[in-house]
Amino acid sequence: RVLAQVSCELVPPKPNRPTEGILFFNLELSPMAAPGFEPGRQSELLVKLNRLIERCLRNSKCVDTESLCVIAGEKVWQIRLDLHLLNHDGNIIDAASIAGIVALCHFRRPDVSVQGEEVTVYTPEERDPVPLSIHHMPVCVSFAFFQQGTYLLVDPSECEERVMDGLLVIAMNKHREICTIQSSGGIMLVKDQVLRCSKITAVKVAEITELIQKALENDQKVRKEGGKFGFAESIPNQKITAFKMERAAIDTNNVEEQAEEIIAKADPPSEVFAKPILHTPGTAQIGEGIENSWGDLEESEREEAAEEEGEIEAAAFECQKMETEDTSTMSETKKDEPIVLSDSEEEEVVILEPQEVPKKTRTQTNSKQENTSKKAFNKRRKKKRAA
Repeated sequence: RVLAQVSCELVPPKPNRPTEGILFFNLELSPMAAPGFEPGRQSELLVKLNRLIERCLRNSKCVDTESLCVIAGEKVWQIRLDLHLLNHDGNIIDAASIAGIVALCHFRRPDVSVQGEEVTVYTPEERDPVPLSIHHMPVCVSFAFFQQGTYLLVDPSECEERVMDGLLVIAMNKHREICTIQSSGGIMLVKDQVLRCSKITAVKVAEITELIQKALENDQKVRKEGGKFGFAESIPNQKITAFKMERAAIDTNNVEEQAEEIIAKADPPSEVFAKPILHTPGTAQIGEGIENSWGDLEESEREEAAEEEGEIEAAAFECQKMETEDTSTMSETKKDEPIVLSDSEEEEVVILEPQEVPKKTRTQTNSKQENTSKKAFNKRRKKKRAA
């Protein structure tokens, strides 16, 4: 059982669609519907249901969003549909889709008039509200599969949803147009199964659409006559606050005989009892399984620890070797020579101290050495010319 409420508001449009209105859908699962639902928490089921409702009602283009435009690029109507789950007895998506499309068909927005840049919103007393432009009415129909698709069930209950193997949801209108289809669960469906489900969906959707149209016509007729409608009619009859079902007679005469037949057909219980197997004191094994491997695990852990110790010792030996090489190279270098840094990656920070700039000294040569060098150069030059 789902309660649907529609509201509207004038807002600026989206930049990419300046001439279209905005549709917003929200489904809430409260603890009032089932104790397992937590308030204010988006579970996987809630996200899945919200996406299905958006695909069913928004992506199917059942509402004319262009008719919600007041001033292109400035003001459009935002239609918000809030769905509240009152009682969870299975098949939430079907009830939510029916409640949502009926609420959109039943909703009336205020009439507006535009004069220049001024927008006037009229109250229901001044002008009659305007209904939304609905192209078609998509309705979801759920199918539950059991034993890998051998058995098919329409409109599963909560208990049936817990034991089903897979779920197929088809949204369709009375014109036999499929609006959305989704399969969930670990089951593979054959083409014939999907076609069979689509044919059943067409029949169910036609029946539900006829009931919706009759309910809307009766509500409109009662409103014109001035009678009770809406909450005024539902609350005294406890249609919203209570969940009533008609009494059904159950035959319990042959219950014991049927139970005995079921027990006789069932396989007898096994008389073999598993005996515990004692491997070592303090451990035991019941049934067929893997033997205790705790001792092996301990040996493997010891081997790993020994390997880690060996790696640590090797790393420490390499560090000591690099340090000795660095000290030997530093001792060989002279004071005036630049410092040669090692290539080891372990020295991350190296502090370089400023060195004194050596003064430029000009080597003095003797005059005799200069004269002899000049004479030799001149002789070589003469020989080259003569050659």
